[in-house]
Parts: sequence; structure tokens; C-alpha cells
Amino acid sequence: MELRGKKIAFLGDSITEGYGASGKDKTYWHLLGEETGAEVYGYGIGGTTIARRQKPLEIPSTNRYFGSRVEEMIPDADIVVIFGGTNDFGGSDPALGSITDRTEDTFYGAYHCLIQKLIARYPNAKLVIATPLHRITEDDDTYNEQAGRRGGTLRRYVQAIREIAEFYGLAVADLYRTCPLQPRMPGHQQRYMPDGVHPNDAGHVLIAEAFMRYFITQ
Repeated sequence: MELRGKKIAFLGDSITEGYGASGKDKTYWHLLGEETGAEVYGYGIGGTTIARRQKPLEIPSTNRYFGSRVEEMIPDADIVVIFGGTNDFGGSDPALGSITDRTEDTFYGAYHCLIQKLIARYPNAKLVIATPLHRITEDDDTYNEQAGRRGGTLRRYVQAIREIAEFYGLAVADLYRTCPLQPRMPGHQQRYMPDGVHPNDAGHVLIAEAFMRYFITQ
């Protein structure tokens, strides 16, 4: 897919916001824009989730789940990328739910609601679903950082995202499979993802490259 001149909106969390990078110009979406000539917009807020939190956190911005921010994005995007889910696994209280859910109070249901909002707002845009990156705690299926019961390992949340994308016939930029960021590998964490969750500048380069490989195939 030719991206030059296209307007791409990235809806995300702290990774899209740039937490861990040395500056906005080092974020994956900014790098992708520089490399491809696309007009890129990053809508990332740290700590935010796909599903609506049942118990709001003390920092107001972290409660602004993805679906509540759709109207704040540019109205004429050619491509919209959803890049979230790691906080639903790592630090949220809603249940995973099931593919039949249609409320914003479970992960499955909120993802359905989000996609439907985006399709309504951007009927002519290409909608891309991105899976979460690997993280240091991805195999822990017990309690998350907010003492909420997890719905499974991170792989289970990735599986849910793939199922939902398939339901709508949407393309998946499967970063869980194609972005070589694995903080459990010796030396990998220090080099690309120091805290085991947030990529540094070098990590953002790998994410940008993974997205570019995806768009080349479209």
C-alpha cells in the first residue's frame, strides 16, 4: 500500500504516547511517517484500556478508554490503527468476556463497540487492528497490577483481538507475531524494552519496521 500523503491515525496507550522513548520524534508512528511520507497522528494516552474500567483510577486520563476518544481524532483519516490491549491484560479490572458481548464493560464487548464507532465515523477509511507487543509478565494468568483477575495470559487477549478482527473481516497487523521484541530474551529487555513493557527508542524502530512490513503487503 502506498502511504505517501495518506492520513493515518494511531489510537493507543502509553506506547503510542511515547512513554519510554526519548521524544515524540522517536515514536514508532512518527518514524513511520518520516519513512513513508504519510501524515501521521498519534492518539496515545498512558494507562488506557480498550474496556471501560469498573473502578476508576486516581489519574483521570488513565480512565479514558479507547472508545471514549474516537470523536477527538481527525475526521478525515484514510487509515485508522487500533493499537491496544496490553493494559487490559496488565492493569485493568473488566472481565475478558466472550465474542458475543456488546457492552464496553468487557474486553470483547468494548472492542466490538470501538470498531463499530470507528466504522461509523470513518466509513471510507481502512481500519487496522494491531495486536499487543510481548511483555515480561505475559504468561501470568493470575492477578494483574491492579489486583484484578486476569482473563488468561496475554496470548489469550491477542487471540481475542484476532477473533474480533475476523468477525468484521478486518486486517490484523499482528505485532505479537511479527515484531521482534521479547523482553524475556537475554539482553533483549535492556536493549529494547528496559521495564519489560515500554519500548525505548530502539524498540520503537522495531515497531515502525513491523508496521511498514505490514503495510507493504496490503
